[in-house]
Amino acid sequence: MPLLYAGIDEAGYGPLLGPLCVGCAMFVLPEVREPALADVRPPCLWRALAPAVCRTTTDRRHRIAIEDSKKLKGAKDAVGHPLRHLERGVSAFASACPGAPSAWESDAALLAALGASPTPPPIGDAWHSETLPLPVGNDAPALRIAASMLRTTLTKCNTACLELRVRAIDAREFNAQAAQISNKATINFMAAMRHVERVRVAAVEHGIDAWIALDRQGGRTSYREPLQTSFPEARIRIIDESDALSRYRLEFPAIGGGATPAHGITISFELGGEGRNLPIALASMAAKFTRELHMRRMNAFFAHHVAELKPTAGYV
Repeated sequence: MPLLYAGIDEAGYGPLLGPLCVGCAMFVLPEVREPALADVRPPCLWRALAPAVCRTTTDRRHRIAIEDSKKLKGAKDAVGHPLRHLERGVSAFASACPGAPSAWESDAALLAALGASPTPPPIGDAWHSETLPLPVGNDAPALRIAASMLRTTLTKCNTACLELRVRAIDAREFNAQAAQISNKATINFMAAMRHVERVRVAAVEHGIDAWIALDRQGGRTSYREPLQTSFPEARIRIIDESDALSRYRLEFPAIGGGATPAHGITISFELGGEGRNLPIALASMAAKFTRELHMRRMNAFFAHHVAELKPTAGYV
């Protein structure tokens, strides 16, 4: 049976300014073994997509670098734009999703495709009143070539990039949630679970199983209780809870007289998961690039009013 393989990761967990962004990358893989067993994991997408993707930014074949976003964002004084590798990867995979264009001419278009459009004024922040052009650090024709290379490789290995999305929680929404929850880690976890629910629904619609990989959330090793709170109808089985891995099988009953059939998903919280799961790495890139686009608007807005003001990344 085909498998829906997804990864979830965040960017902007600790800054003072800008949104908390939680990304999710979703793939449909061809026939794989039963994913519910502890010793079985999805195939390596870096290997499967090797004609188009790699882990390094210095690849001689000019493949698309997919890696933890922290390793791909360049320094401000480096050769080339610091966001060029993030932009190249996110743009290519977003373009590979069903119905997407081959390139993005504005941040508004890409943010809309990612589901991360900011709320405009008067309700939203003033710096979201205008859109900014894309690309940021690449040539548009080069991005189209990269996207075409990726789509060709995905087709050849019978793999689909079903969706690339980002949940962007701005300061207003974050503070409102924090006033009720008083725990920043819980806000992040709840955003991740919204992605999990979206993956679950997609798996049901496609009639296939789902495997969802996440990096460790707040350093904890036991997630059964918060998972049960998020999905009270699920029967949860612990597959593994160890220092490096926390894996669970969630079984959902049929509802609506069988209109929604019984189904299950596997959720795996992994220490350093972005190094073993391409979907997590891609999700981290999408989250980081989305946050950078939001901050780019903020910096442009204030620079327009105070020309000598230096750009900020939002961290202190």
